[in-house]
Amino acid sequence: MVQIQGYFDLRFEAVRDQFAALFEGSQERGAALCVQVGGETVLDLWAGTADKDGQQAWHSDTLLNLFSCTKTYAAVTALQLVGEGKLDLDAPVARLWPEFAAAGKERITLRHLLSHRAGLPAIREPLPAEALYDWDAMTTALAAEQPWWTPGEGHGYAPITYGWLVGELIRRADGRGPGESIVARVARPLGLDFHVGLDDAEFHRVAHIARGKGNLGDAAAQRLLKCMMSEPTALSTRAFTNPPSIMTSTNKPEWRRMQQPAANGHGNARSLAGFYAGLLDGSLLDSALLAELTREHSLGDDRTLLTQTRFGLGCMLEQPDVPNATYGMGRLAFGHPGAGGSIGFADPERDVAFGFVTNTLGPYVLMDPRAQHLARTLVSCL
Repeated sequence: MVQIQGYFDLRFEAVRDQFAALFEGSQERGAALCVQVGGETVLDLWAGTADKDGQQAWHSDTLLNLFSCTKTYAAVTALQLVGEGKLDLDAPVARLWPEFAAAGKERITLRHLLSHRAGLPAIREPLPAEALYDWDAMTTALAAEQPWWTPGEGHGYAPITYGWLVGELIRRADGRGPGESIVARVARPLGLDFHVGLDDAEFHRVAHIARGKGNLGDAAAQRLLKCMMSEPTALSTRAFTNPPSIMTSTNKPEWRRMQQPAANGHGNARSLAGFYAGLLDGSLLDSALLAELTREHSLGDDRTLLTQTRFGLGCMLEQPDVPNATYGMGRLAFGHPGAGGSIGFADPERDVAFGFVTNTLGPYVLMDPRAQHLARTLVSCL
């Protein structure tokens, strides 16, 4: 029987039991959960194993790749730069990045990039696997890319190009690597164990990530998979497979070292809950910028994910009536899931900041049922 480690307030014993129930089957390898309510930590739990062979226990300080949970950290960093006058949400990207104006992109703005409305979720021309780790190669390719649709008219999630697009603006505006900027501006002030560009000395703390077996996911997951298997040049396929190393690199040292602020932040459940608590209490953004972050910018059929999505600026907004797109809490909830099941979000109405991480990847496109069940149980305890 897997031992559950950590702390929980007795008012939330039902959530602790729900977390423990994850390990009753043979699938769940390792996971952690952290929840703050009103700025107070009420759950900080971890359990299972972190390594490939199931021999190394998951520890309090275990890190793992948070995948697209990283995107909101990048968005907040960009919005801080907006607040300082170093970036402008509605100015052309090309004002700071002249090469970007090529191929009809002269009117694309930072707001378009953050809300997935720029038409740049993928690169058409096949790239070599090693391009993934070459910042200049990727930003050059994106600067030359023609939008897949008229910018501003509709949206399509940019699973990884978001990192080079938003990251390049952060780099040019802040004068340092995008990962360094995110850590300095967002993680360090809050004392978060969060990294974008992990030091080799920290590799021993990183959990090995692997797919769960036997679960085909929901209809949205199956629809996306069918497209990727049958249409190699489709937008959705290119978004996840060009360069071809995107889907196969998470456990590689090169992936851990690079600064890719769409997909390779490394942290834990505490890093996520602490980040969203910092948004709720005003530590990271003033009220006007937080309102921009969480205001609806995109809603409807997603040209990349082939399901309905709703975005603010670099965050995914609650869709209570869409089963695969609800956080399981209030109508004002905002945050971001990461591939395979990790998730961080805030519910402003309940003053809840929530972080869940797992190294057993589920097959879902948006929200993973594991986190949804935990969130719903949490609501019942409040």
